[in-house]
Amino acid sequence: MSAEASPSAASDLARLAEMLAGAEPLNWVITGDSITHGLVHTQGGRSYAEHLHELIRGELGRTRDIVVNSAISGHRLTDILGDFDRRVASWSPAVVTLMIGTNDLSTNLGDPFVEPEDFAAALREFVTRVRALGAIPVLQTPPSIDVPNAPGRERIAEFADAVRAAAASGDVVLVDQNSRFAELGGGGVPWGLMNDPFHPNAAGHAAMALGLATALGIRPPVSRAFPLLEAQVLAARLS
Repeated sequence: MSAEASPSAASDLARLAEMLAGAEPLNWVITGDSITHGLVHTQGGRSYAEHLHELIRGELGRTRDIVVNSAISGHRLTDILGDFDRRVASWSPAVVTLMIGTNDLSTNLGDPFVEPEDFAAALREFVTRVRALGAIPVLQTPPSIDVPNAPGRERIAEFADAVRAAAASGDVVLVDQNSRFAELGGGGVPWGLMNDPFHPNAAGHAAMALGLATALGIRPPVSRAFPLLEAQVLAARLS
C-alpha cells in the first residue's frame, strides 16, 4: 500500500498476513462487553478470546505475541471510547477487534436510549482512533438474541446493521457473527450455542472463534484446534 493510499479491509488483511509471516511480535487487543469478557456463561469453557490466544501463540507459534482481552461486562461503546487509552491505546496494538452493541441497543427502563445512527457514528470514531494508532480495526456484529425472552433488546437487527454500515463506510474488516449465528440456527436463534437469551455458551464461543480466526486468516496448515472447535459447534447444534 502506498503512503498516499487510504487503508481498506483488503489492505488491512494483506498487511496482517505480511505481519503474521514476519518475526516481529504483535500485540492484539480484543474488546467489547460481557460477550467478549467471557465470564460465567461459558461455564468453565474457553471464551473466543482465549481460543484466539491459543491459535496465535500456540498453533501459529507466535509465542512473543501478546493477546489482551479488555472487554468489560455491561459496557457500551461510550464506555470504551471514554476509556480508550487504557482499554486500547496503552497496549500499542497491531490489531484491535471490537464486538459491541448488545447493551447499547437496550431499551430497558433506566438505560440511556441510543439511536442506531449514533451508535454507527461512535463506531466510526472508534475505527478512526484505532487507525490513528497504526493498528488494524476489526468490527464484529453481536450474536443472536432470543428476543421474546430478552425484553428491551428487540433492536438487535438494527444494531447489527449499524455495525455492518460502519464497517462498509470505513472499509473495515467485518466479522458478521450475527449472520453466522442465524445461519447456524436455521434462520433463528441457535439454541445449542446459547447459555441465556443473549450470552453464547462455550460452543457459541467456539463458533465465534472460528468466525474471527477465519476472517483474519489465522489457520495453520495443520491444526489441532480448528477440528476441535468445529466438532464442539456441531455437537451443540445436534444436541
